[in-house]
Formats: sequence, C-alpha cells, structure tokens
Amino acid sequence: MTNVVFFIEQIATGLYIFAAVGILFMFFRWSRANAELRATYYELERDIARFRRANALTALVLLVEFALFVLGIQRVVAPTLRETSSVSVSVVLAANDGDFRTFTPNPIDSGIQIDASGVILGEQNPADLIQPTPTLTPTPVGTIIPNSPPAECNDERVQLQIPANGMLVFEPIPVVGIATVENFAYYRFELRGESTTGNFATLERDYTEPVAELGELGQFVPAFYQPGLYQFRVSVFDLTNAMVAACTVNIYISEPIPTATPLGTQSAP
Repeated sequence: MTNVVFFIEQIATGLYIFAAVGILFMFFRWSRANAELRATYYELERDIARFRRANALTALVLLVEFALFVLGIQRVVAPTLRETSSVSVSVVLAANDGDFRTFTPNPIDSGIQIDASGVILGEQNPADLIQPTPTLTPTPVGTIIPNSPPAECNDERVQLQIPANGMLVFEPIPVVGIATVENFAYYRFELRGESTTGNFATLERDYTEPVAELGELGQFVPAFYQPGLYQFRVSVFDLTNAMVAACTVNIYISEPIPTATPLGTQSAP
C-alpha cells in the first residue's frame, strides 16, 4: 500500500492533466445536452437529452473527486508516511558481567635453576625500545559494489561520506557529509532511478540548517523504492532559490538481507 501511495505521488502531474481533460470534455457534453434539451419539443428527444446531461454531470463530479483524491495523497498522505518511516529508535543495552579476574596459579617450587647468561639487558633489550603503533584502518561504511559509475562530487562545500559511491543499501541509514555554501538557504535529498521514472525526485523535506563540517545531514529510507541502481544527490540552494552546488553518488538498493534463524539448543542427555 505504501508503494502505491508514493507511486501516485510521483505521477500526480499526469493524473491532474488527465482529470482536467476529462472535466473539460464532460463539461462540453453537459452544455451540448442542455442545448439539445432547450431546442427540442418532442418528449422522447427531451428524455434522451436529460439522460445525456445526467451522465455528463455524474462523470464531471467523479472527475473532480478523483482530482481531490490525488491532491490529498500528494499533500497529506505521502508526506505523513514519509515522516513516520523516517523515525528510527535506537536501543543501547549495557551488559554488566561483573569483575573480570584472571586466575593465576601459585608458583611451583621444584628447585629448577634458570640460566640467565644469554639474556641481554640494557640498551639492547627490545622491551626498552619504542615500538611504532600501527595506524587504525578506517571502518568501512558498508558493502561497496565494484565497478560502479563514478560519483559527481567536485565541490568541497558539498560532500557525501554515507552513502558512499557504489554502496549497497537495504535498511534506513544516516546521511553523513557536508552541505554549506555562501548565502545558504536550504539543501535537499534527491533520488533518480527506476522508481522515479528516470528523473530526480525530491525526498522528504528541505533542510534549512547548513552543515559546514562532516556530520549527519538526515536519514534515507530505501524501503519505498524498488531494488536496482539509483543516483543519490544532495543539492544545496542559495537565497535566490537556485541550486549552486551538488554531490551525486551511485547506490544499489536491495531487499533487506534475511537474518539466520537458530535451529535450537541441543539439550544435554
């Protein structure tokens, strides 16, 4: 049902055009039936004209109700569903395992003598030398599909870290990056792919607070879109309502990955 609502939202413009053409056509038929009713004096022809006028008026009312139905989905239902689905709840559980104590066995006095003549102390002792600490490897942001199309992020004022270019997305993720320009007005998320008929569709709402340093820009929920290759874009607009900078990456939306179900615990005999 959610997919149907967002599909109607995407094709709302075409549905408005269809409803407008139908309303004009039915209004023309209603007007012609009125003219025929006034022009004839025969009862049979007057009944036929009344029947045509009633049919045209009924179709005219239905088309108006259809246009109002599409308007309600576009302006009320779809934004409410999108805002509700973007809410995420995080639960942090702290485990208390008690004090960790390592058992140390008592030394055994067996009278064994240890020859320490081969042990070199002083400057040659490796324990006295300063060892370099290896650099930590950055944690990957997710599964990256190889050979993905290149990203289009040439402006340092608009950058994306998550989602990364070629990233596999199957659950709600935080969008992390930078979005700020001179005379900043707002930025928005846009998506282009199979579910958006090949055009960039605006996601959720406009964000009016700039993010000058690397941080969370918002959240992306992929559950509303069919699996496939998409272009995810962050567009930044200035006070003249013109897009002055953008960053576009390629992502792959897939179905949620199923989790393994335990078969059970084997009981002791």
